[in-house]
Amino acid sequence: MPERPEIVCICGSTRFVQQMRRANRDLTFAGVIVVAPGEADELITDEQKAALGALHLRKIDLADRVLVVNPDGYIGQSMRREIAYARATGKPVSFTGPVPSDQ
Repeated sequence: MPERPEIVCICGSTRFVQQMRRANRDLTFAGVIVVAPGEADELITDEQKAALGALHLRKIDLADRVLVVNPDGYIGQSMRREIAYARATGKPVSFTGPVPSDQ
């Protein structure tokens, strides 16, 4: 095992929560430190959503790379912003599903 395990930030739509949990589990068992989106069991306010979005960008800052969970190729507005941010900060970005043509 390396001196410091790789850190991967998972990005994805809440509609793919089960797939993100699976990716988290698989990466963790592979010896990777995983940072992932926060989860809420109830509706959140716009203010909370904005705060979580800003927090997720800080998670990207911590990561060595970003894994986008998009099983059907879906990339929403928040994910587009996260992907653009990751790339602007020099983080490699990979996808679990089809890579959108504009990526």
